[in-house]
Amino acid sequence: MSAQTPFGRRSRVIPTVPTGDVLGEYGTYPEAQAVVDRLAKAEFPVSQVAIIGNDLKMVERVTGRLSYGRAALTGMASGAWMGLFLGLLLTLFNPTAGALAYLGAAVAIGAGFGMLFSIVTYSANRRRHDFTSVHQVVASSYRIVVDPNLGAQARAALERGPAEPQ
Repeated sequence: MSAQTPFGRRSRVIPTVPTGDVLGEYGTYPEAQAVVDRLAKAEFPVSQVAIIGNDLKMVERVTGRLSYGRAALTGMASGAWMGLFLGLLLTLFNPTAGALAYLGAAVAIGAGFGMLFSIVTYSANRRRHDFTSVHQVVASSYRIVVDPNLGAQARAALERGPAEPQ
């Protein structure tokens, strides 16, 4: 069933994996992207092309050890940015003679709250998670798929190369 909107009914789109002719399989995303760029430069209708990542894996890269000091510093930095943002908003909508003092106070208060929340969060999770990390989803290979009616045209465009400038 589709959802009703003020502008009428909206069709429901169910995500599916694109099918068609496989132009090639590549080990990295930049390699696959370069092939699609070549197709675009050859004036091929790239709206009919899809890059499909195969065999997805979640990779957690450990970036360092977490300690109370590091938790406090990162919390203070993120809190200071938030305080700066809110302080700028307040001074933009209510400019006064002491706007710089308000901005400084907002940064200091934000840094304090950020540090406090970060230390409390680290204390609660200390035994379970004593390191910092970054999560990524990566694919083992990338397949370029094109509409079956355009497969031969895509291969010809790749062989021909980029279109001549006019």
